[in-house]
Amino acid sequence: MTEPYQPIEIHQSHFNESDRLQFFKQLIKQKDAELRQKFDPHQSVSGLLKERSDFIDQLLSSCWQHFLGYSAQQLCLIAVGGYGRRELFPYSDIDIVVLLDSDDISSYQDALGYFFTFLWDIGLKPGHSVRTIQECIELAIQDQTIMTSLLETRPITGNVVLHELLKHQTAPDKIWPSSDFFAAKMEEQRLRYAKFHDSAYNLEPNIKEGPGGLRDRQVIAWVFKRQYNSSTLKELIKYGFLPKSEYAELVDALEILWRIRYALHLLTNRCEDRLIFDYQRDLAKEFGFSTADQHYNQDVEQFMQFYFKTVMGLERLNEMLLQLFNERFINDGPTNKTIVINEKFIAINGYLEAVDENIFQKYPHALLEIFLLQQQISTLKGVRATTIRLIRKNLHLIDDNFRLDDDANRLFMEIFRQPRGITSQLRRMNRYGILSAYLPSFANIVARMQYDLFHIYTVDEHTLFVIRNLRRFSLEKHSAELPFCNTVFMQVSKPEILYLAALFHDIAKGRNGDHSVIGEDIAINFCVQHKLSTHDTKLIAWLVRNHLVMSMTAQRKDISDPDVIHEFAQKVGDIEYLNYLYLLTVADIRATNPELWNSWKDALLKELYSATHGTLRRGLQNPIALADRIQENKKEAKQELLKLGLSVPQIEESWQHTSDDYFLRYSADEIAWHTIAIASSKNDQLPLVLLRPQTQRGSAEVFVYTKNEEAVFSISTATLDQLGLTVLDARIMTTGNGYVLNSFQVLEQSGEAIQELFREVHICSSLRNNLLHREAKEQRNIHRLSRQARHFPIPTSIQFKSDPLNRYTILELITTDHAGLLSQIGKAFVHQDINLHSAKITTIGARVEDMFYITDQDLHPITDEAKQQHIRDEIMKNLDLSGL
Repeated sequence: MTEPYQPIEIHQSHFNESDRLQFFKQLIKQKDAELRQKFDPHQSVSGLLKERSDFIDQLLSSCWQHFLGYSAQQLCLIAVGGYGRRELFPYSDIDIVVLLDSDDISSYQDALGYFFTFLWDIGLKPGHSVRTIQECIELAIQDQTIMTSLLETRPITGNVVLHELLKHQTAPDKIWPSSDFFAAKMEEQRLRYAKFHDSAYNLEPNIKEGPGGLRDRQVIAWVFKRQYNSSTLKELIKYGFLPKSEYAELVDALEILWRIRYALHLLTNRCEDRLIFDYQRDLAKEFGFSTADQHYNQDVEQFMQFYFKTVMGLERLNEMLLQLFNERFINDGPTNKTIVINEKFIAINGYLEAVDENIFQKYPHALLEIFLLQQQISTLKGVRATTIRLIRKNLHLIDDNFRLDDDANRLFMEIFRQPRGITSQLRRMNRYGILSAYLPSFANIVARMQYDLFHIYTVDEHTLFVIRNLRRFSLEKHSAELPFCNTVFMQVSKPEILYLAALFHDIAKGRNGDHSVIGEDIAINFCVQHKLSTHDTKLIAWLVRNHLVMSMTAQRKDISDPDVIHEFAQKVGDIEYLNYLYLLTVADIRATNPELWNSWKDALLKELYSATHGTLRRGLQNPIALADRIQENKKEAKQELLKLGLSVPQIEESWQHTSDDYFLRYSADEIAWHTIAIASSKNDQLPLVLLRPQTQRGSAEVFVYTKNEEAVFSISTATLDQLGLTVLDARIMTTGNGYVLNSFQVLEQSGEAIQELFREVHICSSLRNNLLHREAKEQRNIHRLSRQARHFPIPTSIQFKSDPLNRYTILELITTDHAGLLSQIGKAFVHQDINLHSAKITTIGARVEDMFYITDQDLHPITDEAKQQHIRDEIMKNLDLSGL
C-alpha cells in the first residue's frame, strides 16, 4: 500500500486567510519554477512527474488538515487519473475524490466547501467529487470510465481504511470482471480512433488521445491491471506478454511522448496536448532538430518524423498486447481453436501463427505470403503477436536478392490483385516494416510530413488513404458515397493498375526535383522488375507522371472552353487513360484533406470527365467547332425559354447585345435563368442581383446585371467576402450596349451550400445596396482565415501567360488568402484600365492560385512587358496596403 504523504510543515496558526493564500500561491510558483528549470528535453521526465505529484500531495495534505480539522481522519482524500498514477504534468488536471464514511455530508459540507474554494484560489483548479463508497460502486457499475478512474486511485491523506474498502468492493470478482472490462475498453478505443479518422498520422496530432498516443499506453495498463492487479507495466515481462527488449522499446517510446508533452505544457503554459503547427517549430528547435543550413521546414519535418515513428512503434506494441490480452482474458482454455493453414502457418483463434520460430529463415517468401493468406481466408482476424515479433526480427531477409526474386515479385503482385483486404494488409505491411523493406523508396516517405495547409496526413498515410478510397469506389456498400466513381470503376479492367499508381504517385516526395517525374522512373523500374506488360507499365508510369493534371485543369482552367477540353483530351489520349486518371484524381484529393472535397470539386471533375469523354469518343481529329457549341447552347436555351412562356421576340431582344463568348461559356440552363431575369427587369430596377442556391456544380450562383461601371467586380467580391462566402469562380461578360453580366459561384466558407432563405435574401440585398452606393460598406467581416495560415507565408507571385487563341492575357496570381483579396485585385484592374473577362479562383487551404483573363480597353491581349509590370506593381501595392 502506498503511504500517504506528510503535509507541508508550516505553522498555519500564524497566518491570517490572506497570508495563507499568498503563502501557498508563492509555494506553487516556486515549485513550478524549480521544475521548469530542471526540465531537459533530452532527459527522462518521469522523475519530474513524480516530484510534482509528491509536492501536490504534501500541499493538499496540509490544506486538508487545516480546513477539515477533526474530520480530516474520518474522510479520505484520494488522487485519481494521471495524478493517481503519479504522472502529473505541469498543467495537468489535479483530479481528486473525497470518500465519505456515511451518507450524511452535512457535518462536512462547509469544511469541504472552504477546502475546494481555497484550492481554486491558489490556482490548482482541481477536478473533484465527493462520494460514498456505495455511490462509487453504483456509478462504476453503470459507466466503465468511472470504473477505469477507480483503478488508479491513491490515498493522499485521511482515513486510508476507506480507500482499502473501496478497492476491495470494486475488485473484478465484485464488479466488472476483466473480460467485460477488456471488451468495454476495446469499444472505447475503437470510437476514439474513429474521431481521428483511424489514423495516428494527422499533421496536427493529439499526443494524448490520438491513435498510438499516451491513451493507448493507458489502455494497456488498465486492462492488464484489471486482470492481474499489477502495480507496474514491468510485470508484462513477468506474465510473458513482452520480452525485455520490447518492454524497453515501450518504455523508450513512452518517455519520448512524455518529454514532448512536458515541453508542450511548458511552451503553452496550459494543458495542451495537440501538436498543432503553432508549436511544432519551437519544439523542433528545443529537441535539437534545428540547424542554420537546413531547408526552411526541414527542422519541423524531422521532428515530426521522429514523433510519428515513435507513435508507429507504440501502435504496433498496442496491437500485439491487446491481441495477447484478448487470448488470455477472453479465449483462454478450451475455447482456443487451432486450424492448420499450410506447412508454414496455423491459425489460433483466427490469428495467423508461424509453425516455428525459424519459419521465415526457411521460407523467406512467407514474409509476403502471410499477408496474402489474410486476404484469401476471410475468417482470419490478423497476425498473432508472437509472429509479428518474428516478422520484425526477420526484416533483414528482405534484401536485394529477395526483391529481385520472381516468386517474391509474384506474391507482392498477388496482394494487389485480390478482391478484398488490400487496404488493411497494406496498413499492416507498413506498420510491421514490410513495405519499407520491400520498396526502399517507400521507406523515404514513412512518417514524412508535408509541412503545408492542405496535406493533413504523413505521405505514407496519405498514400494508403488514396488506395483505400479507390477500393471504396469498387464496393457496392460504399457506392452511395460517390455513385459516379462507382460507375466509372466498373469500366476499369485491372484495378491493380490503379492501386499501384496510387502506391507510387507520391513516393518521391521529399526528394530534390519534381516528385511526379522521379516517381515515374521508380514506377517504371518496379513494373519492369515485376514483369508487367508494356501496356500496363506505360499506363502506371503515365498516371504517376500526370496524377495532378486533371485536378489542375478542372480547378485552374476554363473547362467550358472547347479548346481547353481538346488540349486535355490530347494529353489523355484515350478513354481507358481517362477512366484511370479520373478515379485516381478523386481518390487523391479526398485523401489529402477530407475538408477540401466539396460538391464544387466533385462537379468540376465530373464535367471535365464527361466533356473529355465526349471529345475522345468523337475523335481528336474532329474537335467540336466553336460555332457548333454556340448554336447548340442557343438552341437548347431557347427551347427551355419557350416552354417557360417567353416569346421569340423577347428572347432575341434580351440576346441582341450579347457576345458569342457568353453563349460559349455558359450552359443552356444558366443562359435561360439569366434571360428570364433580364427580360423581366427594367433599367430603374438595376442593379439586378439574384441568387440561385443550387447549380449543377453544387454551388450557389450570384448573378449581377447592371450598367458597366468601374469597380463592379471589386465591390461585388468585397461584399461576398465580408458576408463569409468563398468565391469559387467568376465570369464577367460585357454586352455591346454597355451592361455587365457577372456571375459568381459561391459556397459558405465551411464548404457547404447556402441553405436558408433568409441568408439568400441578405446576400442579395447587401450586394445590391453596395452596388447602388458604389462602395462595399465597411461591416464586420466574417471571412475567417485559419489559425494555421500564419505559419505558412506564401510568397506572392504574378505571372503573365498567353491565351492559346490569343483572345486574352492570363494573369496568374499565387499568394496567401486573406480578407478582401479579390476586391484588391479588382481595384488594381480599374486603376490600370484593365478589362476583366473571367476569373478562375482556386484556394487550397490558405494558398491562393487564381487565374484572371484580361484585355486592355480595346479588348486586345496585353503583351507589352512594361504594361504588364505596371499591373504587377499596382497589384503588389494594393496587397501591401491590405496588410498581406
